Amino acid sequence: MAMDAFIEVAATPDNPRYKDMIRRERDIYGRDDDVRSPFARDYTRVLHSLAYRRLKHKAQVFCNAADNDHICTRIEHVAHVESVAETIAGYLGLNQELTRAIAIAHDLGHAPFGHQGERILDEIMETVMNERFWHERNGLRLVDDVELLENNNGVFWNLDLTYAVRDGIISHCGELDENNIVPRPELLDLKKDFVEPGLYEPFTWEGAVVKMADRIAYLGRDIEDAAALGILDAKDRKNLEEMTRTRGDDAINTSVIMHNMIIDICSTSSPETGIGLSPEYSAKLNVIKDFNTEKIYRNPKMEPFDHYSELVIKELFNNLMSVYDEKDTLMSIHEAAADYPTLMGDFGNFISRYITATETEVELAGFKRPQLHNIRIYGDLTDKRLYARAVVDFLAGMTDSYAIKVFNELLKY
Repeated sequence: MAMDAFIEVAATPDNPRYKDMIRRERDIYGRDDDVRSPFARDYTRVLHSLAYRRLKHKAQVFCNAADNDHICTRIEHVAHVESVAETIAGYLGLNQELTRAIAIAHDLGHAPFGHQGERILDEIMETVMNERFWHERNGLRLVDDVELLENNNGVFWNLDLTYAVRDGIISHCGELDENNIVPRPELLDLKKDFVEPGLYEPFTWEGAVVKMADRIAYLGRDIEDAAALGILDAKDRKNLEEMTRTRGDDAINTSVIMHNMIIDICSTSSPETGIGLSPEYSAKLNVIKDFNTEKIYRNPKMEPFDHYSELVIKELFNNLMSVYDEKDTLMSIHEAAADYPTLMGDFGNFISRYITATETEVELAGFKRPQLHNIRIYGDLTDKRLYARAVVDFLAGMTDSYAIKVFNELLKY
């Protein structure tokens, strides 16, 4: 495919769908001297958020990441996706600012302990609330309702991102085995219409590029990390080389896999057929994914980590739920903080930002909250389902290291 082949369908002001792409659920404060586009502003709002910073202490695959500087964490994976997606978008003539914004935000909704944490929270939500939890949907919830950013007047607002970026977050599901991604034409209600992962394609070509980039960005790095940790041996890697028919310079590592896949996507994709790989590289991608699933993700050596992360998350959930009191939950949390100052103290400060309680009520319970201009998503704490949702939101935002820290606090009796 020739360079700039997608320039006529890029997310630019000339695109007839551009106004829908840049609209926000709520207007955010403006700056008269701002030189950024709406998508560039989304990028920096995510970059400055606490949720983004926490990705550096969330596992991509391996729990060793917190103690090993050379094992990939979630924030490094996001950087890989951003690099891959921006390279492809630049060659094809798509909007790189939108591509970067979707890429940097796409995994904000991940729970601690990687996909295992996601599965555990899904189990909890199905049992307690008869709802599903998956990281794409949680990412949309986070940027819409949970994450707050301080403005130039010291007031905390919701992120209030553009439709195109919000859409890219909830529709990025890169775990599905699909090729030739073509944007959907419908302007959907992102909160109501996405009832399961991968149900709809992205609304923009830039979102399609990020979705494809997410499919290829982690494969080589997971292999490198597994080898470094002793989960893969030389025989495993030799077998993979034979299965993918790579020799010489085509080593099985992050840079080679990314480069080859990027070049193939740029050569194969077109506005008529979609963003995709050639049959040869699509088959190679599936071979690598199957290999990683069997040899890494389902490796028996991963089971102790899975069991431990389940214990941590469920114990934290149960303890936070145990302090619910329909009459005065905030004070109940405060009283529990005498035994568990970090867990209950931090949770009290967290939930105080999203409830309708007065400043006096918050202060009497011993918690602090800044000046706020955000949605009070948990109401007055008389609805136990909303309280349970607050607990899940708090747990989902934790880093691996913080979850372990407050779990260890529960052991001090």
